[in-house]
Amino acid sequence: MASSPAAVFARISDKRTPTAGPVLMKTAVVLGGSVAGLLAARVLADHADEVIVVERDDPGTSTRPRPGVPHGAQAHVLLPAGLAQLERFFPGFADEGVAAGGRLAPASHRHTFSDGVLKVPGRADAVMLCGSRPFLEALIRKRTLALPNVRALTARVTGLEFAPDAVSGVRYESDGAKSVLKADFVVDATGRASRLGDWLEKAGWDKPALTRVEIDLNYATAIARRTPNQPGIEVGLATYSPGSVTEGVAAGAFCSIEDERWMVLLSGYVADKPGRTPEDLVRLCKASMPEDFGAIVTAGIDSLATYHLADARRRNFHDLARVPARLVALGDSVASMNPIYAQGMTSAALQASALSEFLRAKPSLDVPAREFFALQKVVVDAPWDVATGADLSLPHVRGPRPSGYAVKNWASKQVVAASVRDSEINRRFESVIFLLEHPSILATPGTLLRSLRVNRRARRG
Repeated sequence: MASSPAAVFARISDKRTPTAGPVLMKTAVVLGGSVAGLLAARVLADHADEVIVVERDDPGTSTRPRPGVPHGAQAHVLLPAGLAQLERFFPGFADEGVAAGGRLAPASHRHTFSDGVLKVPGRADAVMLCGSRPFLEALIRKRTLALPNVRALTARVTGLEFAPDAVSGVRYESDGAKSVLKADFVVDATGRASRLGDWLEKAGWDKPALTRVEIDLNYATAIARRTPNQPGIEVGLATYSPGSVTEGVAAGAFCSIEDERWMVLLSGYVADKPGRTPEDLVRLCKASMPEDFGAIVTAGIDSLATYHLADARRRNFHDLARVPARLVALGDSVASMNPIYAQGMTSAALQASALSEFLRAKPSLDVPAREFFALQKVVVDAPWDVATGADLSLPHVRGPRPSGYAVKNWASKQVVAASVRDSEINRRFESVIFLLEHPSILATPGTLLRSLRVNRRARRG
């Protein structure tokens, strides 16, 4: 009997460090050297004689945002499930991150607000690692490229080579010269702008369908100096429902990062662009957000970066009828969700874990990797359904809504409302938001009935 999605999700979320796996290939090539690509390279290092990561930017040891990561200056945080997977593949990763200047955020050092109300404690054992995106990526890059059989190649990928039934190589340009890199296995991790579908279609294969949810999100991230007498917490999150929007702010977040600094983010939808100037961001933090936000910008801000995201995207590789063997895709190349939920890096880590499970089963690489795509679908469905389910409840987001959405959305709102006041419901809610457990735990009759009772008492009170 087939395993349930919840059982598959739990298996892929295994925290134990993998033992040495079977070597299945001579050369594996990863397209893209960001978080998803680096984690794919780490997994492939257990199964290939040589792993080559092709990235057009050469970041060296820099911890500054790269041109190829346009949102790299925006706020990021490594969710508990992502940190667990990084500890799995790189033992000691959290300690190394802290030693380099990162900050750990246990439950006691996080504040979450819903419509201005501080939520009760939730998942007590969940720990985040805080740092800027370039800082976290540099830690992963250092550990990955330290592996003896992994190397980086600075080049621009221009396409793929195909044998009759499989990918056989990667076309690239470097210093004006065109070359082909022979490959026994290829991973596309080039991000939400991936051209893999076009390359497949041009070569006569099926192109994955692209699902878009037009969210029209605007956000701004500022860097603030950490000073004495500021909040003794590491992470803060404030969300506002459409009926109680505060001066156009749909959500705000802050986290402590390396070099004794804060990152603070404000976001809005459509015409709302909160914090587009340093003065506006500081004013909103002090006047309209929970007091923690105002406290962290008391010394002013050093820099401000804005970003616009038109849509969430998903490419459905799992539905392809005709796809070449020896090829998979990972990370934002497959699914790029609303970044307000901070699930991107953690989703990439879980997809890498799915790749590890697939390869450890000693599959035949001469047939399409359908078993991998099935595993990947489970770990992508979880954050995608949670994020887009919330997105579709926003007044400006067009459908179509999936079958049964109205009932699911009503039930979800009951759970979210109860999570403000009930620690057990919030524990389950955070388990899902942090990608520690499958979303099905929020759909049980017991969770819904408890939520209804909590909300009824709140109304009476």
